[in-house]
Amino acid sequence: MRNAIGREGLERPYQGAFRNVRNFRFEDLKDTERRADFSKDLDEVLDALNLKDNMTFSFHHHLRNGDKVLNMVMEKIHERGLRGIKIAATSLFPCHETLVPMFRDETVTKIYSSYLSGPVAKAVSEGEVKEICVMSTHGGRPRAILEGELHIDVAFIAAPAVDKEGNLSGSEGPSSCGVLGYAAADAKAADKVVAITDYIADTINRPEISGHLIDFVVKVPSIGDPKGIVSGTTKITKDPVGLKIARDAATLIRHSGLLKDGFSFQTGAGGTSLAVALEVKKLMKVGNIRGSFACGGTTDYLVSMLEEGYFEKLYDVQAFNLDAVESVKVNDNHIKIDASTYANIDNPDNIVNKLDVVILGASEIDLDFNVNVTTGSDGVILGGSGGHADTAAGAKLAIIVSTLVNSRISCLVDEVTTVTTPGETIDILITDRGIAIHERHQDLIKKLKEETNLKIMDIRELKEIADYLTGVPAKRKRSDEIVAVSEYRDGTVLDAIYKVKK
Repeated sequence: MRNAIGREGLERPYQGAFRNVRNFRFEDLKDTERRADFSKDLDEVLDALNLKDNMTFSFHHHLRNGDKVLNMVMEKIHERGLRGIKIAATSLFPCHETLVPMFRDETVTKIYSSYLSGPVAKAVSEGEVKEICVMSTHGGRPRAILEGELHIDVAFIAAPAVDKEGNLSGSEGPSSCGVLGYAAADAKAADKVVAITDYIADTINRPEISGHLIDFVVKVPSIGDPKGIVSGTTKITKDPVGLKIARDAATLIRHSGLLKDGFSFQTGAGGTSLAVALEVKKLMKVGNIRGSFACGGTTDYLVSMLEEGYFEKLYDVQAFNLDAVESVKVNDNHIKIDASTYANIDNPDNIVNKLDVVILGASEIDLDFNVNVTTGSDGVILGGSGGHADTAAGAKLAIIVSTLVNSRISCLVDEVTTVTTPGETIDILITDRGIAIHERHQDLIKKLKEETNLKIMDIRELKEIADYLTGVPAKRKRSDEIVAVSEYRDGTVLDAIYKVKK
């Protein structure tokens, strides 16, 4: 695995997907007993926090591109003249553009995140952030916080509902987002915790975060627009190419031997990934198969599979559309979980380690099966791991689905621009032109060739087809300046992300 060993900020090079597993005793972590102070306004709370330069503030993306809380807080921080602030946000979206001028005047000098898009991603890529930023995974972030690697001075939690005891829920109120799974580690470990809400109730049902972890509660007119949760593709593709890939994926899963009672499954919210879920559902119906659970970011397609009895349980760490938000309010088998329970490598009971199959996407995949979902081929940040690397490592079969060539650009390259997920954890690439299976699965390759008409190929053969269709792209020159690192779920560094020209 390539990485920039010895460079500033890259002292912990990647050593292997399963090399650094600690089985950390989370039960030994002691909660700080607090009592929520229901304050009049945000300025009053910021005064009480005794804020200083160089602090680390955390935020959460459950409202995704509809979030207003980060901007609300950081504009106040900017007015107060604080400098050198580090932002530990689970994800940042186009709505968070307000941070960009704060990079330039060094109000904010570092970003920790699992996913970046929009103007913030562009600014990081162009080197406008003073310090090297860290792109983690959804499971790596709570691991780092709970084990003391990433210290949070103040956690600001956008809470759709707060009761009179300070308990927090994502499932009630006008800005309901479903579940607050990414905020739990921060609430437990941050020095101070501020809940910002637009709805205070006498009681709330199934709170995700206990009031004894909250220092301050602030009520504001609005914490965001829940419609912004639906940011990105959350509908099944109608493209015949994508549908063919989905059918091939379902056929492969059926012949893998994993599609049987007790089957566990995760898929992303992209059009082809959702089409795979639909094809798997058809096979489960024909075979009268009942799965044990589905998990991950939740869409209406997974909700319908739960409601129709295809899965016994649905483990939910974030909602990808409003149907999922409604489901978690009423269905006892739609279970709220936090990010550490979902994907923390050091949590021996993490959910992703129990997955049979995960369906994932890729902007690039190389001949060693390394996957890039962090940057484009031009080096500009376009996303991030999220749960990609976590689920790939945990599942028995990690399947990448992608068209081989899109707009004359191949997803299959000699070497990915940025390593997001190491190839040792990826099992299969399914494209419209053929299927490549990692060489460690010789028994599966033999079985599929004997039992199916699937076009099983060596990944190098598939690359030759791509090169014939697109030509061999010129190798992009990159600068020597590192702007961010791609961090693996155990805190080691997979790769460096280099500055691009404006």
